[in-house]
Amino acid sequence: MSEQEPVAIIHERLSKYPGERYRDGWEELWNRGDALPWDRGFPNPALEDTLTQGRALLGKPVETTENGIKRKKALVPGCGRGVDVLLLASFGYDAYGLEYSASAIEVCKQEEEKNADKYPVRDVQIGRGSVTFVQGDFFEDDWLEKIGVSRNGFDLVYDYTFFCALDPSMRPKWALRHTQLLAPAPRGNLICLEFPTHKDPLAPGPPFAAPSDAYMEHLSYPGEEIPYDDKGRVKANPLRPASDNGMERVSFWQPERTHDKGKDATGEVRDRVSVWRLR
Repeated sequence: MSEQEPVAIIHERLSKYPGERYRDGWEELWNRGDALPWDRGFPNPALEDTLTQGRALLGKPVETTENGIKRKKALVPGCGRGVDVLLLASFGYDAYGLEYSASAIEVCKQEEEKNADKYPVRDVQIGRGSVTFVQGDFFEDDWLEKIGVSRNGFDLVYDYTFFCALDPSMRPKWALRHTQLLAPAPRGNLICLEFPTHKDPLAPGPPFAAPSDAYMEHLSYPGEEIPYDDKGRVKANPLRPASDNGMERVSFWQPERTHDKGKDATGEVRDRVSVWRLR
């Protein structure tokens, strides 16, 4: 079976769950045990490079307080099999992986049990952070209560294949939710690994087309409806003043490494990394 065939099957199954019902569609896929063709089984190397080289931008995964060492909290919404969560913990963060499906959480726990040795501690002085997988709806607060984290309690949030997995109608709510979860600047950093940036915006998803200007508009004006043209492209207004409630992009670059799906036929990297903070 070619990769296009399972993608088409997933599109057909998820098409039964439009808009906010997407959660039930993903839960069905996990419950059925369907293979997700874009799952590479290991973290995107662009995240590893960002954590390794971006200490000046992101700060250390721990901080020293009068009560001793305190680990920063990192969240991966829509964490899949949890590989990014395991990577963040290896760098020293207390890492949390969020999934809507109970079946997905079981897959995460199995991944941790079988492959934890693939994520060695990166700095022996900092050590390894804890790993927590939690079932819940990204847009609700009950899962925060389960893990004892308040709103605006995450020092780092990593979004890779979550934005592009959502129906585009959910993007205003997605952006607003990040402002509710991320710690105030400069402590809190949202890392977006933007993918797929060059997909036809009218092509079916997931993954839905996720060009950089879509991230820019939605995160700059969280919760607001952003206009799109008849070709599915964001209609940006460069003269529009920044929103006081919006997020600010503090860094943006083309990563040296990424998964093969983030490259074109010549091997050129099309993915982008952006880092955001609350204004």
